Amino acid sequence: MDPEPKMDRKQNAPSVGKEVSRREFLKIAGVAGAVVGLGAGMGGLVTACGGEETTTTSATVPSASTTEASTATTGGATTTVSASAETGPEIKLGVVTPTTGGLATFGVADSYCVDRAKEAVGDGLICGDGKKHPINFLVRDSQSDTNRAAQVAGDLIMNDKVNLMMAASTADTTNPVADQCESAEMPCITTDCPWQNYVYGRTNTYDAVFKWTYNVFWGTEDVIATYSDMWNQVDTNKKVGEMLVNDANGNPWVKPWADAMPKLGYEATVTSQPLPGTEDFTSQISSFKKAGCEIAFGMLFPPDFVNFWKESAQQGWQPKIVTYAVANMFPQAVEAQGDMGNRLCCEQMWSRTHPFTSPLLGESCAQFADEFEKRKNIQWTPPLFHFVMFEWAIDVLKRATDLTDKNAILEAIKATKMDTIGGPIDFTAPIDGWDTPKIGPSRPVQNHYKTPLVGGQWIKTAGGKYPYELVTVSNAAAPMVPLGGKVEPLVY
Repeated sequence: MDPEPKMDRKQNAPSVGKEVSRREFLKIAGVAGAVVGLGAGMGGLVTACGGEETTTTSATVPSASTTEASTATTGGATTTVSASAETGPEIKLGVVTPTTGGLATFGVADSYCVDRAKEAVGDGLICGDGKKHPINFLVRDSQSDTNRAAQVAGDLIMNDKVNLMMAASTADTTNPVADQCESAEMPCITTDCPWQNYVYGRTNTYDAVFKWTYNVFWGTEDVIATYSDMWNQVDTNKKVGEMLVNDANGNPWVKPWADAMPKLGYEATVTSQPLPGTEDFTSQISSFKKAGCEIAFGMLFPPDFVNFWKESAQQGWQPKIVTYAVANMFPQAVEAQGDMGNRLCCEQMWSRTHPFTSPLLGESCAQFADEFEKRKNIQWTPPLFHFVMFEWAIDVLKRATDLTDKNAILEAIKATKMDTIGGPIDFTAPIDGWDTPKIGPSRPVQNHYKTPLVGGQWIKTAGGKYPYELVTVSNAAAPMVPLGGKVEPLVY
């Protein structure tokens, strides 16, 4: 990559002199407009930060207590359906996703995933009982709130009588939904939550075993391997400024990172953990400056990171590499930074260059991302990985021998062994052990299978279709994914 010209971060800081609220961030990032313009799928949005939900598609309902979505899905039929098959009862799949609120950037991909899954099953799916069942996706908005996620999950179980529950987008969504399902004995599959957050975050222990709830995603060990590999590509003093959000996403990372830092040869300055929605990071930045930290590491949600990075510029802290989880995965969040978004690094749960093919659509990762951009008129985003959950759900239905028996659905989940657009899933594999988890795809605990994780860096494009391109710069935890370049240090 050619060196970028130096930039003045102070001049390019967004909204200098004014903190950015979550509502303002969504406006800056264009997320509100993007979600409103999604068309079929999640559809219209009254507000980007909670408020009233609206119904614009057959897959979406206004709230947990109002009318459910229309029945059978639409779209082109697949080879899995047959006009001669006996018709079975409608199968309801509950989908909990953050369409509004601080995590709305995660939910943007889900509308596309729902649309593509509906097209794949067409007017029905021949399931493991040999019958052709209409498939209905009942989508609910968690509003990026754990209590709301639990509420809508409970309503889907008790009132809508779903056959299988699905949820994605950080522990704030997956864990309350999974807890409701575990309590109600409802089969549940989730993704986009590291296994430590999924298990420890729900039980305060790493060796807990669940009966009804299963998850696929990477683990803390994978992000440690990925981030440290990115740090090693830049000449620094090995001093890390660490700040993890104080919630179900950040807290499970505290001890693993504390154990890892000295083993990796890095010295960490660990600050107090900010709550979600924090707008003033003066004390943390002062600590990083005083310690001379040249590496920025942590976990914040996108609107909170906008404020943190702007204040870092204002206060003169200039790290050489920035690796913040969650916040910097989204093109909208990076674009909201202006020129300050250039060369920010992040974890990548998925990319358009991942070497996998969807068993449901027959599309490569690049084709799947291209179709997203064509239909939604916005840049592809790593949470397109959530389609793994839909492929998994449909595979389970194809193998479940009795769709009216939740135990039969559970047995099909437990027997999952398949390829997906995000990599392999194999719940028949031996358990490796939570205390010494392997790097890369593996099964650390009974209820979780790990998928590949890589590291990416946002590089400003010269006249490209979009302002920034996310380039894969570390495959230390997933060597099957090709590299697109090396980490470039920040310039000021």
